[in-house]
Amino acid sequence: MRILAVIPARGGSKGIPRKNICPLAGRPLIAYSILAAHAAKCLDRTVVSSDDDEILAVSRALGAEVLMRPAALADDQADTREVLLHVVREMAKTSYVPDAVMTLQPTSPLRTAAHIDDAIALFEADATADSLVSCIPVPHIFNPYSVMRKTPEGYLESFLDASQPTRRQDKEPAYARNGAAIYITRTGRLPEFIYGGRIIPYLMDEESSIDIDTPADLAAAERRLRDRI
Repeated sequence: MRILAVIPARGGSKGIPRKNICPLAGRPLIAYSILAAHAAKCLDRTVVSSDDDEILAVSRALGAEVLMRPAALADDQADTREVLLHVVREMAKTSYVPDAVMTLQPTSPLRTAAHIDDAIALFEADATADSLVSCIPVPHIFNPYSVMRKTPEGYLESFLDASQPTRRQDKEPAYARNGAAIYITRTGRLPEFIYGGRIIPYLMDEESSIDIDTPADLAAAERRLRDRI
């Protein structure tokens, strides 16, 4: 199976300025995703999609293919599905059409080549699957049957049917997409992305799932990366 890795990396960032190329343990943040993709055995090609010349230059220097995205896909409202479709359409102009697309968010420096290859192996083993999503188990206190909301009158009510089990041992396990954001979608199902069809869960540990969004996340990732050395 030909699997194209796409690393979507906008230039704008509100929490950390220039986040995708900010220094982390001696490398720009995006380098960890590019190098993990290069080290993976099961990826066909790796493309960085960005609206930012510096990000594209850094990515090219690290050995990734790069693609400038249009301004319409460059703000913080940009839909990942549209970004992926843009990459696939542009690559089709060179007669390259992958069987599936893997999305690797550049903000996950603890995701490894082994995670990428394991996820691909799991996806390839199920010919009926439409997509794969990396995830972590939801702690029981955040289980959908434990979550409540405030009514307009200021009272709490259950999000779901209040008659469902509330004891920890009776709750059905729940899963949440994790920060490592390994998504695989068959090319023909990209318009649905990871929101429909048959979705395989790829379970990851919490440490590897870190997603850089704040300076505190960056500091935590740096400590963990240095611990790995």
